[in-house]
Amino acid sequence: MNQKIHSSNPGIFNSVKKVGGWTGISRVFGLIRDITTTSLLGASVFHDIFVVTLKIPNLFRRFFAEGAFNQAFIPVYSDYQKNNIEKDTKEFINSLAGTFVGILFVFTVLVLIFAPIFIFIFAPGFYFDDLKRELAVSVLRIMFPYLALISLVAFAGGIQNTHGRFSLPASTPIIFNISLITAAVFIAPMFKIPIFALAWGVLVAGFVQLAIQVLPLKQINRLPIPRLDFSNPGSKKVFQLMIPAILAGGIIQINLLVDTIFASLLVTGSPTWLYVSDRLIQFPMGIFAIAIGTVLLPALSKIDFDNNKNEFITRLKKGQRFVLFIGIPSFIGLAFCSIDLISTLFYRGQFSENDVNQASLSLIAFSFGLPFFMLMKVLTPAFFARKDTKTPMYIALVSLVLNASLNYILAFVFNYGHVGIAVGSSIAAFVSIIILEIILVKKNIVKLQNPFNRFNFSILVSSISLIIFLYVTSLFINFIDLSELERVFYLLLKIFLAIIIYLGVARFINLKPLKEIF
Repeated sequence: MNQKIHSSNPGIFNSVKKVGGWTGISRVFGLIRDITTTSLLGASVFHDIFVVTLKIPNLFRRFFAEGAFNQAFIPVYSDYQKNNIEKDTKEFINSLAGTFVGILFVFTVLVLIFAPIFIFIFAPGFYFDDLKRELAVSVLRIMFPYLALISLVAFAGGIQNTHGRFSLPASTPIIFNISLITAAVFIAPMFKIPIFALAWGVLVAGFVQLAIQVLPLKQINRLPIPRLDFSNPGSKKVFQLMIPAILAGGIIQINLLVDTIFASLLVTGSPTWLYVSDRLIQFPMGIFAIAIGTVLLPALSKIDFDNNKNEFITRLKKGQRFVLFIGIPSFIGLAFCSIDLISTLFYRGQFSENDVNQASLSLIAFSFGLPFFMLMKVLTPAFFARKDTKTPMYIALVSLVLNASLNYILAFVFNYGHVGIAVGSSIAAFVSIIILEIILVKKNIVKLQNPFNRFNFSILVSSISLIIFLYVTSLFINFIDLSELERVFYLLLKIFLAIIIYLGVARFINLKPLKEIF
């Protein structure tokens, strides 16, 4: 039985809502997870080691899974679905699964054996301290097999997404967060060194996340039976596209890892401050930009670009408009409410007032790059859908070199520390977007329009109104002096009123429901 792929416009809108909704719930659990881990460990050397070592499998997860693999796999799989030959499609996913499992197994074993070398490469600041090195190596060896498990989860998610099934793949990360929350609250007190409880929680989450993918794949008759077949043309095509996509699909993650490497060389607490800031940046990223990018890639992959170029351009334009409409107020809110947000979420336990202030500074710096981080998730599918992974790869290399250079200059030459690292990432994202837009304009995929239009004017006026509201309210409320309950109440009230003001002004200027604008 062949499974048809859904492609209607209302379906795309509903899919974005599903992915954004489930991702939003996952982000909420992610914040609860971070609250429990920072409360347990504070901005200590233990938390620094945990967040840095966790980023190592997460970086490779982006390469092997959500980033490079899915961006190479989905367009090829979509072609198989279009051809409507069941036997060829199954042979393709079976051979790809076998090859993928083999590569992941070998790579995981190598990392477990040479874990000290990986700590030296990705966290040199830990390597030359005996205690930090031994602890980081032990934690990495426990957590790293999570990479293989979550990469297979992403493979399953890519299959489901191509069939218009977005809810389960988008909700799966909730399991990871619940596992770590459980480990931090209930298991960690039993350990002499609590960080080991968190490491085992990561590994358990990987097994559970993979197990729940089996039934949905059976329902669409797409449960892979791994088989080593290096001659399968579809598998070859995926890996040909995947090699340049390893860089192209992981621009943000590579730059964040560069941030982590430099942060490990700074004072204790710097990796945690950057991690906390990044987690808050990832909230609007996940709900909106990643949701749109997740749905946009299979949607654009199904369009015959040569015969339906206008449809391709229109969908990409709508994605850009939506991200700008959400990304700009998100940047304003995070910048003006940095202390409000961090103190409400993390100011308890071992996380001190100084930690709040330091993390808020890097959050402000990251927030300036947020609209560009978000646009990256929308623009890169325009290349991947057309099986062009080389162009984003070259841009990624430029971004990587620029980010590393700025990190060194701002953090160490000008002594801005972790704030300089966040500023460098934002500047690198801005430059990457400018290059991407120029290329898309030259390819006539993005068309230049008069910037003085009602839509842009509505964003401008709405943003100014939002800035005035947030600035005035900050003069009357000092969140550090409030109780935990008061901070939660005033923050929720502030966010609610800010949303009403921004959307209300935009609705008034556009003179039509916001849904119609997109």
